Amino acid sequence: MTDSGSSSNRLWTPDRRQFLRTAGLAGLGVALGACTSEPGGGGPGGGTAAPGAAAPTTTFAEPRTKLSGDLKILLWSHFVPSHDQWFDPFAKEWGKQAGVNVTVDHIDNAQIPTRIAAEVQAGQGHDLIQYIATLSQFEPSVNDLKDITDEASSRWGQQLELCKQSSFNPATGRFYAYAPGWVPDPGDYRTSLWQAVGLPNGPSTWDELLKGGSEIKKSKGTQLGIGMSQEIDSNMAGRALLWSYGASVQDQNERVVLNSDEAVAAVEFMTKLFKQAMTDEVFSWNAASNNQGLIAGKLSYILNSISAWRTAQGANPKVADDISFVPALRGPKDARAAQHVMYNWIVPKHARNVDAAKEFLLHYTSNFAAATYASKLYDFPAWSKLVPQLEGWLANDPFGAKPANKLAFLKDATDWSTNIGHPGPSNTAIGEVFGTFVIPTMFARAARGEANPKQAVAQAEAQIKPIFEKWRSRGLVGGA
Repeated sequence: MTDSGSSSNRLWTPDRRQFLRTAGLAGLGVALGACTSEPGGGGPGGGTAAPGAAAPTTTFAEPRTKLSGDLKILLWSHFVPSHDQWFDPFAKEWGKQAGVNVTVDHIDNAQIPTRIAAEVQAGQGHDLIQYIATLSQFEPSVNDLKDITDEASSRWGQQLELCKQSSFNPATGRFYAYAPGWVPDPGDYRTSLWQAVGLPNGPSTWDELLKGGSEIKKSKGTQLGIGMSQEIDSNMAGRALLWSYGASVQDQNERVVLNSDEAVAAVEFMTKLFKQAMTDEVFSWNAASNNQGLIAGKLSYILNSISAWRTAQGANPKVADDISFVPALRGPKDARAAQHVMYNWIVPKHARNVDAAKEFLLHYTSNFAAATYASKLYDFPAWSKLVPQLEGWLANDPFGAKPANKLAFLKDATDWSTNIGHPGPSNTAIGEVFGTFVIPTMFARAARGEANPKQAVAQAEAQIKPIFEKWRSRGLVGGA
């Protein structure tokens, strides 16, 4: 089947010849330079990589199909800037060798969904777009990427279920996106502050977060940083708390089940957490607010990736050395966190160069070890074989962690991480619920006293049900 807008949609088989040649460090040299000069870089005093921690060499795969023309790529401005300083020349170097003129545009992550919607409506724009969360709501407007996902799995083994659930719609059998990587979402905490309240290893449960966070705010005036605003981190935090109480937006059969005693209990807890350990700032945060607050020493704990700490290594080394991490907090029923970032690459139906977009994605994936290194271990692979160095890097950070094994706990991150649709898939309805911030708004309404927890949950489900019904009527959501 050929999707609209595709010049060709060939299935690639693993027995076709692949020609690899070393591209040297053309792109990675830029990344290494960035690691030593980037403000807020990854190592001591500016981010120099540890001696002997060489960047992976990139390779170039001859395209299976003759390529030409332009390839326009749109993606976010990475939270770890050295990634983009590696990616842009990497993409353009591939274009030179593949015979394609590559253009790379970066914009703030919060602007990407709106930009996608505008380009879809206009029927023109970028050929290849990356976002940091599931884009399932755009399934009707994108090409099916099953062929390259299957090709990637034939090369590198089984894709992480977390990434498959965030790019595949079981109701349609289509891969609405290609998910080559993801980012864990641990808790980041100030060691000295939590040591003072008897928790030197940080909180391990939501109850400990409440108890310790309240004591720290009372004694030090330093609040927790759990957002309840219309931004991505608030979306992730709210889901983690719901799951910990045994609640969820949908069940494994894609039926709406939010309105439950467990969800009400989670909202009651968040209301108490806000009143005892936070301030009104959390209602108006953007995606950078908790990072900035932690680096400035104004927050005791945030639910985030490692990027805030990486920035602090250059901007405020004393704070960076005082930041530690914990996995997903345990609640009454579970200890589960959403991925912090889920890379969704889409090829819109209006794309003019679908073949080049797919070839580039496979090339990028085959060099994912370089992407992981350039992102200072922020980006994790969807196919673990792609980055065999990862466990060693986590055990002995190449970018100056103190202690060097500060990130070792992330080797088990897949055990406590899941997709935003858990326990079901990140279907089209889940994508819209996520994109319209129903869950953080639910928590915020109760925390501000605009509704009691039971009312807030019921109102949220009343918003969610029509979204599911709309997409189910179009055959894009399973269940009944």
